[in-house]
Formats: sequence, C-alpha cells, structure tokens
Amino acid sequence: MIMTLQLGEKHFSSAQPESAVRRIVTFRVGDRTFGIDVGMVREIKGWQVTTPLPHAAPHVRGVLNLRGVILAVYDLRTSIGLGVTDATATHVIVVVDVEDKTAGLLVDSVSDIVDVPVSAVRPAPDLERDEHGLIEGLVLLDTEIVALLDLAAVIREGGAETPLARTTRAA
Repeated sequence: MIMTLQLGEKHFSSAQPESAVRRIVTFRVGDRTFGIDVGMVREIKGWQVTTPLPHAAPHVRGVLNLRGVILAVYDLRTSIGLGVTDATATHVIVVVDVEDKTAGLLVDSVSDIVDVPVSAVRPAPDLERDEHGLIEGLVLLDTEIVALLDLAAVIREGGAETPLARTTRAA
C-alpha cells in the first residue's frame, strides 16, 4: 500500500505501510487539544482583528485580508460548542487550505508538530454529539488524547458554503 503525505505543495510517498506516518499540527482550544495534517496549514499568524459579516453563521468570526486574499476566519471554540472566543494578543489564526478554500481557524495556541503512525489513529466513538461531526479520528500522545479535525466539516459547519464567507481574491 502506498501512502502519500502532503506537505504544503510537495508530495512524498512511502511504499512501507508499517512506517507510514501523519504529520500533525496540534493546537489548543480551552482545555482540549486538536490536530490537523500539517500539509493543510499554509501559515500560523498572530491574532488580527477581523471584519464581521452581517448575517454570517455564528462560527464565522469575520474576514481578514491576508496579502490580497480575503479569507473567512472561523472561531473553533464556537464550532465545538464552547462559546465565543474573547480573542487577545495570545490567540493565533491557523491559515489552512481545505478543498478549494483558504480559511483561518481562531485557536488559543499552537502546541507542536508531531509524527503519528497511521496505525495509531483511532476512529472517534459514535456519540450522540461528536463535536457536530467535526472529528475524524483520535490519537493518544503521551497521556493526552488529540482529536483530529475534519476541516471540511469545520468549514461547512462554520458557514463557508455561504457566498459572503467564501474565499475571494481582492481586486
């Protein structure tokens, strides 16, 4: 079985499934740790005030201009049902590419980049409410459980499918 690991715009392959790994960026929201594949991360930037959009979904914090690209910023705390983030200078925006969109995730802090064996990723339990279906898997790092996010679901839950929140190029 061939596994492809995407890092930015480069692709690497491994023909040895026993050594297949997922490189994960971990970050905190409240007392929870989440992770996403590093290949989806475009950059990590400090908190920047966003421009709110009228009638946007509650998960949409607003939009910001990132070097000519207007992108929607999603409050992950709101997405997972923990309320609205009271953003300060210590918060960060993780800029991600998911499907055909570039978006920002507002999180408390970025923790680490770790290599996780693919075999260590476990499916999320089938619960009545699994963070609105936002979790694609779980992994145990030391004594901490890291929830791996399904970014496409986060974007959908955050209202990215609405015209106002779609990523557009600034003129």
